[in-house]
Amino acid sequence: MARFWFVSAPLYSHTDWGGFLKTAETLRACGHDVLWLSESPLGRAITQQGLAFRAIRETGWLWPPPPPPDLSGIPPQEAVALRYKRALDTWLSEDLVAEAVEAFLDLEDEIGAPDAIVSDPFLSASAIAAEIFDLPLIICGWPAQATLDAGNLFPVQRDLSSDSQRRIQRLCDRFEIDGRNFSRGSTPSIVSEELHITYFTPGWYGAELASILPQTQFVGGAPTPPTDPPPQWLTDIPPDKGLGLVTLGTIFTGDLGFYSWAAQAVASAGLVPVVTLGWNPISAEKKAELKRALPAGTRLLNWAPYDWVLPRCRVIIHHGGMGTTHSAVVAGLRQIVVPHAADQRIQGRRVAEAKVGLHLTAHDVRQGQLREGVQALLEADWVEEKARGLARAMAGLGGVARAAELVEGVVG
Repeated sequence: MARFWFVSAPLYSHTDWGGFLKTAETLRACGHDVLWLSESPLGRAITQQGLAFRAIRETGWLWPPPPPPDLSGIPPQEAVALRYKRALDTWLSEDLVAEAVEAFLDLEDEIGAPDAIVSDPFLSASAIAAEIFDLPLIICGWPAQATLDAGNLFPVQRDLSSDSQRRIQRLCDRFEIDGRNFSRGSTPSIVSEELHITYFTPGWYGAELASILPQTQFVGGAPTPPTDPPPQWLTDIPPDKGLGLVTLGTIFTGDLGFYSWAAQAVASAGLVPVVTLGWNPISAEKKAELKRALPAGTRLLNWAPYDWVLPRCRVIIHHGGMGTTHSAVVAGLRQIVVPHAADQRIQGRRVAEAKVGLHLTAHDVRQGQLREGVQALLEADWVEEKARGLARAMAGLGGVARAAELVEGVVG
């Protein structure tokens, strides 16, 4: 039996990445000692899955981020630099990362070190702690990629790259390590020498595949058969009536106009809109306003059980979070992705390149293109064929069972 620390930022979306949490559950079911580490807000969600959870005082992930800067009147290059720096601060704020490393050290003093650290892709403290303890670092949800040539970067990106390298070097000096779990090229990132697991296929990455390093393993994924009864609201919908799911995941849930426009587009195609708001608070006044803007028959929920809902969907309109995108891919669904932040633009691009859906911008949505997009996808049988073919390819790679085998292989 091996001991694993699974570490994530204190956001539910960071437990997914296509199968991160399920990999931990699979290892526990195989008899391994699995402990999930994050900040206390995540504790209930983890323990509900039957995993042991330990709250630590800091993970090194800056959340919530500071308010976006006022970019009005700022030259475009300076505005881009401010946005890039804000993104860098999220995963590489030196004081927060250092505090998180100290939290790992305190925990190791208390309970001893594990056999490996299995981490969220963007936690710098995991990379540092693994080197301090001389342990394998395993990254779930993101491939290891070669750094870009500095000559291919814009000046603002080169400045940010230099800033990143200086921050990493100061952290390495502080903890007296070499920084073996960081790439040191023009685009610094966390890179495990042992194993990166991505829950997609090699083909999903398109032209990027050439830059993916050999320690990356592709495990795909498959739908999880439901084990509980379906919700009553779902059984009340006639089984021959198709659904259209509308979601912004668990974080970017404040865009109420998106829900309305997307639900109207779904209803115009003759489908029942299912809109999920997540668990972020919304005032009674705003919720009532949203209900008035939704078409008749819309199911408005905080959360929907994907294992039951996705098999009945004909289309999903979402933000491009990796977990949501993965769920839609393994279900063989047509998708429309409207990114709201961060890596969501990458998922939107990949959905379009894989020809399983559309990648729209917020401007496209305001111009009414959701309605046209839904209709076009539903009329294109070849899109459904592409989506189902991708789902079969995903299922053929072994999913979380294969991911658990790979993790076991690293420690023994």
